[in-house]
Amino acid sequence: MTEVKNIIITGGSRGIGRSLALKYLENGHNVFVIARSEEKLKEISKISNDEQFRYAPLDLSTIEDYENLHDYIYDWSRVDVLFNNAGLLIKKPFVELSSDDFLQSLKVNYLAPVMLIQSLLPKMDHSSHIVNITTMGAVQGSVKFPELAAYGSSKAALVTLSEILAQELEGNSPRINCVALGAVQTEMLAAAFPGYQAPLQAEEMAEFLYDFGLNAHHFMNGKIVQCSLSTP
Repeated sequence: MTEVKNIIITGGSRGIGRSLALKYLENGHNVFVIARSEEKLKEISKISNDEQFRYAPLDLSTIEDYENLHDYIYDWSRVDVLFNNAGLLIKKPFVELSSDDFLQSLKVNYLAPVMLIQSLLPKMDHSSHIVNITTMGAVQGSVKFPELAAYGSSKAALVTLSEILAQELEGNSPRINCVALGAVQTEMLAAAFPGYQAPLQAEEMAEFLYDFGLNAHHFMNGKIVQCSLSTP
């Protein structure tokens, strides 16, 4: 029988995050999803076991929303896997990007994972796993695309954070790795590259991330795993 794990997924109301949440629920794990759309979160709730699934309709760009985070998982003695999956993609020419565009991107794509990790560390140990989801566009030397300066640069900060924390969080601290995704057919990809058809569906990527979250920390720490068939 599979040991039940406690899983937290941000941005889990749609796309890869939703598919990943459903995959963990199907296999009997406890899942806590953080996302903005309460309506979409309720859709997941309708098809899941109430004892397994819980959610918080929080806006990750609003710092104050983190104050009550632990109220949702007060009865969890530990967190086994944290997926920092949420992302904000603003597509504009660089000369049209405002300071607010960059600030919002940094809040969701970088500061939210920082604050979640800080907040959840007391419930994590060396057998826990933090998985930061970034993009191939944030990897040094990869192909870059115009009008994604705010998104790519803020996601690149998450790459460096993962490498630094793997060195700083030693002893009984969780392992931390970063997965850089290529093109996966999601709403976010459609917004960035209208008309493009990705070679992978969200459900397929969720299959990979499901196992990665549960097992990869036994074999690696502080690594940036490039998971891509196309970019795009």
